[in-house]
Amino acid sequence: MAALGPKLRRIANSHVGFFCPACRMMHVIRIGGDRGQGPLWTWDGNEDEPTFTPSIYVNRPGRLHNPAVPSCHSYVADGRIRFLNDSTHALAGQIVDLPDLTGAVGDQVKGTA
Repeated sequence: MAALGPKLRRIANSHVGFFCPACRMMHVIRIGGDRGQGPLWTWDGNEDEPTFTPSIYVNRPGRLHNPAVPSCHSYVADGRIRFLNDSTHALAGQIVDLPDLTGAVGDQVKGTA
């Protein structure tokens, strides 16, 4: 994982990750490559206050849903995470700053790599 500013990590050439304080883990999205390779998000290129579209839905209900892990549905815009009400964790319906990947969060991220 290579740093992309204080809040993002590049994972391979076509993916970026950020730390989700609700799930207490990295969420990784694909921002490059062929559309036929699965979901693709747009990124505004801002490493300090990133915006990704469309929404990010981790562990969505359906065939691949893991009931032991919360569902996390959010928008990341201007360096803030807006957790939608259909998320099943404690931050559902709230807006929080995207955390820096330093200090205690950075230590957690190192443990997930």
